[in-house]
Amino acid sequence: MSRDLYEILGVPKDASDAAIKKAYRGLAMELHPDRNPGDKTAESKFKEVNAAYEVLKDSKKRAIYDQFGHAGLNQASGGGGGGGFSGDPSGFGGGFGDIFEEFFGDIFGGGRGGGGRGGPQKGEDFRYDMTVSLETVMHGASERIRIPSIVRCDTCRGSGAKPGSGPETCAACGGAGQVRTQQGFFSISRPCPTCRGQGRIIRNPCGDCQGQGRQRSEKTLTVKIPPGVETGTRIRLTGEGGAGPLGGPAGDLYIIIEVAAHPIFERFGPDILCHAPITFPQAALGGKLEVPTLIGRAIVTLPPGVQTGKRLALRGKGLPHLNRPGVFGDLVVEVRVETPVTLTKRQKELLQEFEELSNQESQPESHSFLGKVKEFLDKMSSK
Repeated sequence: MSRDLYEILGVPKDASDAAIKKAYRGLAMELHPDRNPGDKTAESKFKEVNAAYEVLKDSKKRAIYDQFGHAGLNQASGGGGGGGFSGDPSGFGGGFGDIFEEFFGDIFGGGRGGGGRGGPQKGEDFRYDMTVSLETVMHGASERIRIPSIVRCDTCRGSGAKPGSGPETCAACGGAGQVRTQQGFFSISRPCPTCRGQGRIIRNPCGDCQGQGRQRSEKTLTVKIPPGVETGTRIRLTGEGGAGPLGGPAGDLYIIIEVAAHPIFERFGPDILCHAPITFPQAALGGKLEVPTLIGRAIVTLPPGVQTGKRLALRGKGLPHLNRPGVFGDLVVEVRVETPVTLTKRQKELLQEFEELSNQESQPESHSFLGKVKEFLDKMSSK
């Protein structure tokens, strides 16, 4: 690669790590082979972007590149420094996680480097954001999802070697993945430059996975949503993350729940709130009011003279507690008295008559307020 790495990502040389990562994400998504099937130019640029990011995301490699350019990277790679480009023919290098981060959200850090150098490593942990309805929170559900993933290559069974062959133990380090050099009284251990710290060499890489031992694919999973989940609840699917390099164990998939807004109910933990409009006669006379619940209908009793904002609780009609099976929250009904509009002539006459018959006993708050206003104005006028 001879082009300037910063130019490839479209960032200035003093760009922050965050700016470099943002630029990489955008280009990787735009040029991804799955979005450009059969486009060799996009595939070539995609590999170039990945290779550039592999250097610039690493502070040590970036410092070498800034000072010595490509020559410094080549020397570090060939001279035993363990850095530089990975040499991966697919162009992905260590960038599997960065690509799939765009599909799943942030990748949890626990999935990388799970097995030590010189052997199989655990695959990446992935995240999948799932939105569920309040009805699903009430009853629970089994949801089927289809996701992009990294799976073990069936052709080589994850070894990375062409069928009929296999990885060879690195003669330079004896399979340890590390070599020691003596400098005076000090012995320094560093990654083996021959096998790049893997402890083995693949002479005949698998043609389907190019020696990776894993491939991009899609899979369908069934996710069991327990009743009572909340926004932020994490559901772990063990072994459903990315397949591990060199035949290592797969990482985990984390389902992150977000509960969608509901057109009728507001949620407060296990309790749900419902705003119920009632008529003026209902508020004055009281009676029975039918209200919806997440499992059907219920009846709430309105006391005579109920006011706007009054909250009436129906015990056990709310949502289930996530960690307390069989225990439910409450359905809280908040009353809102609706003022009549678009009245007929007769309705206006009746309301006028009602107003003339009203007194302090029937409307104490109005009369109390008018009394306080009169008292206040009298004091003001006397000054």
